[in-house]
Amino acid sequence: MSLELRDIHTYYGDSHILQGVSLRLGEGECVSMLGRNGAGKTTTIRSIMGFTPPTRGEILLGGIRLDGKPPHQIARMGIGLVYQGRRIFPNLTVRENLVVGKRKGQWDLESIFGLFPRLGERQYNRGNHLSGGEQQMLAIARALMTNPTILIMDEPSEGLAPLMVIEVEKCLLDFKKAGMSMLLVEQNFMLAMRLADRVYVINKGRSVYEGPAEDLAGNEELKRIHLGLGM
Repeated sequence: MSLELRDIHTYYGDSHILQGVSLRLGEGECVSMLGRNGAGKTTTIRSIMGFTPPTRGEILLGGIRLDGKPPHQIARMGIGLVYQGRRIFPNLTVRENLVVGKRKGQWDLESIFGLFPRLGERQYNRGNHLSGGEQQMLAIARALMTNPTILIMDEPSEGLAPLMVIEVEKCLLDFKKAGMSMLLVEQNFMLAMRLADRVYVINKGRSVYEGPAEDLAGNEELKRIHLGLGM
């Protein structure tokens, strides 16, 4: 299923954060959204999910308007979100975290524990007893349990040890090969480049670049100005 943002404007109080962001995620695509801290990436996700609704513009899921709908309805329409900072329920067990938002589909406890054997081993441990890497696995698994048509991930590699980043990347590559539509916000530039078909760069609430990942990888000036990479 496709996702499209058309000229989105979003405010926090009097602050005009998103100033005409447009974005398209095609069916089966992986799109990365890049930008410096404070550029508007997380606000874009919050606008999609209805947490901070846009005041102007359109958000469409498979051609159906999302803007104006409450977050729980947007989630039920088929968007799974992996929050920045994981936001698992610390006092619930791994198993309880997974079943709390379960909807019917291919992803169930058996398939999740097949994908993440470590979660199966620790299914009766509370969330606050997991390592950072295990919590990230749980955050991804919890989103999958909603059986989404689109998976949105906000900084999935943040705070993870290098070996765990490799494990998360392998998992996301498997999703990509399986044809899952994914929108990825990620500060790890090389990780984003390896996963993305197309890339958007956001700066000061505006889209300043859209194109194939390989084109951005070779654009040293744009990376320097808008991402702070290179000399």
